[in-house]
Amino acid sequence: MQKTYKATGTVLGNMWGGGKCAYPAITLHNKDYNALIEEAKQLLETGGLDSGMGYESLTGAILHIDTISENIVDGKVFCNVETNSEFIGELSEKDEEFLMEVYF
Repeated sequence: MQKTYKATGTVLGNMWGGGKCAYPAITLHNKDYNALIEEAKQLLETGGLDSGMGYESLTGAILHIDTISENIVDGKVFCNVETNSEFIGELSEKDEEFLMEVYF
């Protein structure tokens, strides 16, 4: 069985001139869950996790991570996808609630 991970989500950032807003994050792929989280954290710090809004700075994000398990049986590929969510960055409880509402 082979597992891969795909992360989508929403970033929260400080807008130029004041205020905060949320915007979709870029999609990340990795074969290692922990490496995926570390990559997302590094991109959050550099501003690269944002998919195009152009924030002054990013404060955090909610990541929805698909664990994709592939298994080959009799030459056929079967996939199972399980999803969990993780917050990264420095987010208050209010920020986390806001990101949950924006995403769902």
